[in-house]
Amino acid sequence: MASFEQKLAMAKHCSHEGAVAGAKAAVVATIATAIPTVASARMVPWARAHLNHTAQALIISTAAGAAYFIVADKTVLKTARRNSFNNTNGP
Repeated sequence: MASFEQKLAMAKHCSHEGAVAGAKAAVVATIATAIPTVASARMVPWARAHLNHTAQALIISTAAGAAYFIVADKTVLKTARRNSFNNTNGP
């Protein structure tokens, strides 16, 4: 049976992997949403009239935040599942 310190180290490792993967996904999502958002705010007449800088930033940051939390959660769960199957020694 794994000791408390080993379980704590494994949990820290899982959360770190999730944070790194989430940050990478947030960067990609920021770029993927910033380009069309800014381009449409410059070229589309409706967007030019209704999307000020704050609205554009809100659209971009919402996509980045969602990507971070979704990917981080999936990564932590995947890592925890992998570790639980690797450490099945029985009670």
